[in-house]
Amino acid sequence: MTTKRNYAIAIDGPAGSGKSTMARRVAKDLGFVYVDTGAIYRTVGYHMDFYGIGPKDTDGITRLIGDVNIQIEYDADGLQHMMLNGRDVTDDIRTPEMSKIASVISAQKVVRDYLLDMQRQLARTHNVVMDGRDIGTVVLPGADVKIFLTADPEVRARRRFDELTAKGEKVQYEKVLKDLIARDEQDRNRKIAPLRPAKDAVHLDTTDLNIEQAAAAMESIIKEKLGQL
Repeated sequence: MTTKRNYAIAIDGPAGSGKSTMARRVAKDLGFVYVDTGAIYRTVGYHMDFYGIGPKDTDGITRLIGDVNIQIEYDADGLQHMMLNGRDVTDDIRTPEMSKIASVISAQKVVRDYLLDMQRQLARTHNVVMDGRDIGTVVLPGADVKIFLTADPEVRARRRFDELTAKGEKVQYEKVLKDLIARDEQDRNRKIAPLRPAKDAVHLDTTDLNIEQAAAAMESIIKEKLGQL
């Protein structure tokens, strides 16, 4: 008996490049499971921050990492909900502060090792569209399709600013841009799993594309690689 093969699509790129929005939309269109790995790292960061453990405190993180029980649930619209020890923290992790913490804590080897099999298991058991910063290079190096999204920093900052203000948060565009550039630098230069495109990734610049155009471009790349699913 032939075992059914699952497809894996890896979407990488810097903050604000549209990874989550595009990956979620494409996953829904294809009937795949969407996996936002950034949210997983934010959830770990939230847990550590709750207990007063800083993202650079390797000893503290190592001590508490075993207490982190993460489950991913999906609502009717395919929106990923992060469950931390039985509690929905989806909204709690979507803050600029959690973004900074996630960037630092994701460079901790103990955290990456702890979460790696969880992410790979999702790809072994489902058709997935998984986004992050090292999916095509580290998490799913054998992914069927690898796409590296990017956009000009100013455009990415404006997207992030609009997203935060839409949620009622009071933020300044200049600070959002400054934080985004700092995170880019941090992600590119971390020693473990730095942000970089896989050698066989297709590059997609979304600077001048709206959501519909970017989604269409991404689906075109995927269908060219896999054929009509």
